[in-house]
This record gives sequence, structure tokens and C-alpha cells, in this order.
Amino acid sequence: MIDEENNQVGVISTNEALERARAVGLDLVEVAPNERPPVCRIMDYGKFKYAQKKKKKQKHHEQKLKEVRLHPKTSEHDRKIKINQAIAFFEKGDKVQFTMIYRGRERFHQDLGYQIFNSIIEQLGNQVRVERPPHNEGSRTTMVLAPVKHKA
Repeated sequence: MIDEENNQVGVISTNEALERARAVGLDLVEVAPNERPPVCRIMDYGKFKYAQKKKKKQKHHEQKLKEVRLHPKTSEHDRKIKINQAIAFFEKGDKVQFTMIYRGRERFHQDLGYQIFNSIIEQLGNQVRVERPPHNEGSRTTMVLAPVKHKA
């Protein structure tokens, strides 16, 4: 058994452990039921469940795919705003899919889209890695960039 101050008490009977927990006003929680003998801890069970729930939520945000849409005629200033938006996504640890959408006769000038994507990759430099290089999908060109994980 482990008491409320995280001190290891040792092997004691269940009744004695329950009495100690009641005396302190906390709960007796079985932490490792598969061990022999089972490990129990005196703690506030409500706080324990809340901490577990919060920990699970933190793990949930592993990495998401965000999308930034562009057109070949998007102005330089608007493109910078979209790149700054992507940088914010990278800082959160998300991947970003850049999508160049062609309308009408723009489809015949897809090389402009490739040039814009290459300039975006150059601007972001070594803070991102190209996960999926630019490629055509009908009337759109897409590429996926992921943040580079820096070693601490």
C-alpha cells in the first residue's frame, strides 16, 4: 500500500488500509490489480479520474491535417497571410496541405502553381519538411508539409 504522501507502507490487510483511508478522509484505490500482492493507494479518487481524463485529452491532439487554399491569381500579400496561417499550424504541430485550385483557363497554366508551391517551400525553409510533393489532381494541385521536430 502507498499512503497519501506517496510513502510506501508495505503489505497490510485490506481492513487496515480502509481504516487508514477513512481516517484521512480519502479513498483507497487499487492502482495495480494484476500485481501480487495488488498495489493500493490512498488518494482522492475524483481528482485521480479528472487527471486521467485530462491526460487522455492531451494525447488526443497528436497531429491534424489543416488545409490552406490558394489560387494562381492570389496576390503576394494574401499569400503571405496564408503562409503565416500555415506557420501557426506548424507551431501547434499540425501538418498543412496546400491546395492550388485552378478555375477555367487557369488549368492550362499549372506550372504557375508549381512555381508558387516551390517559393512557399523556399520561404518556410528548414522549419518544415515536404511530406507529399506537389502533384496534380484534376483541377487542383496539392502538397503536404509537416513541421520539423527539433531535438531538445
